[in-house]
Amino acid sequence: MTNCCNETEKKSMNSTTVQQVNNNQSSSCCDTEKNRVDWLLWVSSSIVALTFIAYWFQSPSDNWYYIISKTSVEMMNAMWIGMALGVIAVGWLNRVPRDIVIATLGQGHTAKGLFRATFAGLFLDLCNHGILMVGMKLYERGASLGQVMAFIIASPWNSFTLTLILIGLIGLPWTLAFIALSLVIAWISGYIFDRLEQNGTLPANPNSHTIPENFNIKAALKALARDADYSPKASVSMLVDGIKGSRMVFRWVMVGILIVAVVRAFVPPESFNMWFGATTGGLLLTLLAATILEVCSEGSTPLAADLVTRANAPGNAFTFLMAGAATDYTEVMVIKDTMKSWKIALYLPLITVPQVLFIGWLINASL
Repeated sequence: MTNCCNETEKKSMNSTTVQQVNNNQSSSCCDTEKNRVDWLLWVSSSIVALTFIAYWFQSPSDNWYYIISKTSVEMMNAMWIGMALGVIAVGWLNRVPRDIVIATLGQGHTAKGLFRATFAGLFLDLCNHGILMVGMKLYERGASLGQVMAFIIASPWNSFTLTLILIGLIGLPWTLAFIALSLVIAWISGYIFDRLEQNGTLPANPNSHTIPENFNIKAALKALARDADYSPKASVSMLVDGIKGSRMVFRWVMVGILIVAVVRAFVPPESFNMWFGATTGGLLLTLLAATILEVCSEGSTPLAADLVTRANAPGNAFTFLMAGAATDYTEVMVIKDTMKSWKIALYLPLITVPQVLFIGWLINASL
């Protein structure tokens, strides 16, 4: 998803060539990387595909291979729409000039930019894996580190569709409270990431971009709509670019599905009432479960509702929803691969998890 060409080479190009590199994401310096076989992606995808197909040739049972097959089917059914929309969004963003992207999000390292990125994450109706694809593309298009983090932290379960589902499961008051608190965590985390990026603690975004002072976003959008190629060939090309740009996310999603399938097959399920009650121990166990389980937002919402209705632990439900994004190994690995930094990837849980646990504890304590 990132452009592997270094900035020195870009500076030596003329403006037309640079624009072509930014829009097409292809350059001779990337050939070596593109020609490598992504064994992790192909092996994990092949296993998921085989177990998915095998499900339809088995009778329901408690056998481990049936549970693994069923998990593959359940998770792919829950994820595919969000992932497909994510591919479309990535392919489309690949054709949007950076000036428009940054003008829409607001300049990085500013309060306005953080608020815009946070609310963009709130209102974009994608699952967490689709959001992750878009977030990494925004990083490539020049959004600040804080904006990208605020975007993906605010998003995982806050889509319009899942919000309506959550209202039906736990009621309007708790749903509104969860939304407000998640926005607070997203904004605070984004602010911290921006400060760490600015003071050099975390690597700066090499794709950072400043909007020209005379830039007119309305005129740019009109020109983009007027000059866009709407032909079938261009649409197919956009989808192909979206798939290529989402490869890193697909890789770790497939690995995540396999890990969850193995956990479900060989680790017996525990009772919510016994292990995940509104206690400090229950809160920590919820965090552990959210860390281990790779649950898409469509799956995390009903599980969180169970924590409210069956375990009477709304703080645990909030922790499960938020910590899933903060500690999700798919997300951590995609961030590491895209931003080329273990440090940035590991700072995500380091910054967000203490906030999530503290707010979850406060919610349970208020009961």
